[in-house]
Amino acid sequence: GFHLESKESSSLLQTAVSVLQSSYLDSTSQDGFRYSQAILVENNVFLSELKAFAQAREAAGYSQEELEETFAFLLFDNEEEAKEVCQTGLRVNSSSISTLGDPAKGVYISKYADCLHPRPWYHGKSGYIVICKLIKGKVKVVSENYTTSYTCPSPGYDCHVAVSRSNLTSKTSHCQAFQQSQYYVYEVSNGSTAERPRQICPYIVI
Repeated sequence: GFHLESKESSSLLQTAVSVLQSSYLDSTSQDGFRYSQAILVENNVFLSELKAFAQAREAAGYSQEELEETFAFLLFDNEEEAKEVCQTGLRVNSSSISTLGDPAKGVYISKYADCLHPRPWYHGKSGYIVICKLIKGKVKVVSENYTTSYTCPSPGYDCHVAVSRSNLTSKTSHCQAFQQSQYYVYEVSNGSTAERPRQICPYIVI
């Protein structure tokens, strides 16, 4: 089942905030965000699938680094949407971005906790961030594709990232920074793409 725990909310909030703050692109973000409430997502299905994914990839010879759990972030305007992702998982066809891969075959998730939307936050805006655990697996660097013939998932890989731009700074347009700091994550087995890649597991809603 799916339940939301808040009994240790203060320590959970601290955990969540430290995850977020260690994942900022722009150091000035430290002062820019206030986080009020954290909810632990305990979804045993997703946790066991994350584990199963890791075991399968380990058996396939992945390195410890490739199997390491890291964090990635999703932003929602309202609590309902955030909770829905915690219940149903991050599914294909949920992204409006398509630069790193076909949105019908994989999912997009943000690398930075302060760069979660193509438009910058304005003062007073609020939202819900879902912190997810992510196992990146084998990562392929792809060039951004602005055409409608989308880049397909790469055989033998689990994740696409954009060609690293050393000039990704606070001066880069927000939209560009957002697109360049996405992970495109997919899971292909027997030639078909999983509706919900097992390597992403919702962890905390804040």
